[in-house]
Amino acid sequence: MTGRTIVITSGKGGVGKTTATANIGTGLAMRGHRVVVVDTDIGLRNLDVIMGLENRIVYDLVNVIEGTCKLSQAMIGDKHDYELYLIPAAQTRDKNSITPEQLREMCAELEKEFDYVLIDCPAGIEQGFKNATAAAQEAIIVTTPEVSAIRDADRIIGLLESSGLHRPKLIINRIDPEMVRRGDMMDQKDVESLLAIEVIGLVPADEQTIVAANRGIPVVHNTKSPAGGAFLRIASRVDGEDIPLMDLEPKNGLFSRFKGMVGMNGRAYSHA
Repeated sequence: MTGRTIVITSGKGGVGKTTATANIGTGLAMRGHRVVVVDTDIGLRNLDVIMGLENRIVYDLVNVIEGTCKLSQAMIGDKHDYELYLIPAAQTRDKNSITPEQLREMCAELEKEFDYVLIDCPAGIEQGFKNATAAAQEAIIVTTPEVSAIRDADRIIGLLESSGLHRPKLIINRIDPEMVRRGDMMDQKDVESLLAIEVIGLVPADEQTIVAANRGIPVVHNTKSPAGGAFLRIASRVDGEDIPLMDLEPKNGLFSRFKGMVGMNGRAYSHA
């Protein structure tokens, strides 16, 4: 087995990168894959909280790198019945505790056992970013439709390409269709024209994402959540399935209601 190592990054903090990592990893596991997610945000770990695994941590990423424990000992199994595991970050160390080469070697070992290795990259462009991107063959950038987030995403695209990670994919997170309709928020076409990379997913603003994170249960488990449906679509697209992006057009117009009544929306939401 030779798995795929994908780094999930953002440049700007607070855009939902860690939430995306947890949900894409869970979505891929729900599709029957063996998945491990690696939190490389040393000193500020959060992936364990979103997955509800914070009380199970014994060893962490730095312990593995330093040889304090075996790789298998640091893996925490997901609470649900899937082949999903977490390697948490260390809270009491700094990002210089590991090197890009060490993380690359660890991920190479994981690729022998797992279909997908997802790396949750720290925000920013310092040592943590260099560590995380060195170990990956592919990259997904998470942004929100805000000028500052898109500017940072543009910088990250350049850094990824200069380090050999060409053709990164983009997730646009927390889209508010009503704000887009009013012209108060950029839409997909606006963001695509600015960043010029492929969009692999659109995720609507959804309070259930916050509820799920607080409960330690990734929102993909909530079949009624629009964001959960969006992340399932993204996992499908990462896995090579050719399905459409989620339709985030406002649904309160007369024509939209008419389409709903005659069933014209069925195919668009068949995977949500």
